[in-house]
Amino acid sequence: MRPWKLATLACGIGLLVAGAFFYEAPDWDIPISFIMALMAYLTASWSMHVMVERRWRQWPTMLFWTWFTVDGCYWLYWQFKNPVALELMREANAPASLSLYWMCGLVWYYRGTLREMWADLKRTMVRSMTDG
Repeated sequence: MRPWKLATLACGIGLLVAGAFFYEAPDWDIPISFIMALMAYLTASWSMHVMVERRWRQWPTMLFWTWFTVDGCYWLYWQFKNPVALELMREANAPASLSLYWMCGLVWYYRGTLREMWADLKRTMVRSMTDG
């Protein structure tokens, strides 16, 4: 629960809510925007760590949470709210949501504070300039 991660989550939710008003997609509303964003916040970074760190035993769990966040909670919500919208939009939603999920995983991958991330970035840049 780093403040910078919560701030990016809030920005992302804001964009999703704005999109729910701006675009007239039958499957884009405010509740699903919150549900999917919060699920991504809880699972995307962890899923990315499982893949990058090659934690093979956790792959089945990671794949389940990735699927559930990207498609499972979407399916569950729309199955009860509007099955017609689900049937129309599910196929289009999955690739877009998966892309956003992995982008969130990359954004939230770093496990330190914003100050620590900035210091690490500066060290890396200085190191690459002196090595090259």
